Amino acid sequence: RVRQGWRRVRRAALPVLGASVAAGAAWAIAHYGLGHPAPFFAPVSAWVALGFTADRQPRRVAELAAGVAVGVLLGDLLVHVIGTGPVQIAVVLSIAALVGRFIDRGALFTMQAGVQSIVIVALPALQAGSPVGRWLDALVGGVLALMVATLWPQDPRRRVRAVGEEALTEVAELLRHLATGLERRDEDEVEEALARGRASQPVLDQWRDSASAARQSARVSPAFRRHVAELRQLEGAAVCVDRAMRNARVLARRSRAVVRETHDLAGLAALVEDVATAAGDLAGALGSGGDRGRARERLADLARRTDPWLVVPDDWHAQSLVLLLRSLLVDLLEAAGAEPGEARANLPEI
Repeated sequence: RVRQGWRRVRRAALPVLGASVAAGAAWAIAHYGLGHPAPFFAPVSAWVALGFTADRQPRRVAELAAGVAVGVLLGDLLVHVIGTGPVQIAVVLSIAALVGRFIDRGALFTMQAGVQSIVIVALPALQAGSPVGRWLDALVGGVLALMVATLWPQDPRRRVRAVGEEALTEVAELLRHLATGLERRDEDEVEEALARGRASQPVLDQWRDSASAARQSARVSPAFRRHVAELRQLEGAAVCVDRAMRNARVLARRSRAVVRETHDLAGLAALVEDVATAAGDLAGALGSGGDRGRARERLADLARRTDPWLVVPDDWHAQSLVLLLRSLLVDLLEAAGAEPGEARANLPEI
């Protein structure tokens, strides 16, 4: 978890720096340019709209910024008429949410409109002198955020590739721990492999979601429309790797009972280690945007070696693990770009 946390920090460092600078600039514009003594909502709007991730689609940024502005405007207008209090919060929130649903179908728009209206009514001490003072601050922050998102275009494939490399690396690390556990008959290593597999689900989900969002963004962006096909492939690879991880977790769970008993697991351990290395190669190729052909060929060669009676002769307990490894290899082959039929054709008949 610490390692995953540092990876998130590295990915978020540049976006956080950009959003922080935008928030400071928004405050300065509202304070020195508009003469507002405490333009609280200028940096709030900029930060909410930009966030801490590289997923800064102009439509999403505009939706968030507009939601903040609408919520602040409605709260500003109504609080000057009806004051503050629990009843006023309920009234302003309901109005802001319903207006948000009327203006835009996006959930983010309505959510931000409601949240900011609550803040306006609940914090009357922050009121500006005019009924629309805080709305102007929010507008400044939102416009600045939209400018940053528009003028700082990023290749949508970069983030998807980075998260995909992290997800495949998790598969490779799980398999390495499992191979060590099988070779040494070390149940703790097998448990470590299973724990890593369980902890990796968030990054797998993140890969699938970011690939889908990047593909939808590229479809409406003239600059990145040519990348739609690759992003669709990356989205499909995310699904395949998610299946591979699920198979790897099942393999680790089944291995716990096998390492407790007397079985000849040397051949299986070596095969699992080779699959881990191939998965690591695939992670590197995917992360760099390079050709996945070499990793695909290596995985295909490993798939052709998964005859249970050759890997672990006369041991049906260990042979059942080889059968699980076959499914995992098919998933990795598909993630590497092989068609489903082509991937399965590499498996020896049993």
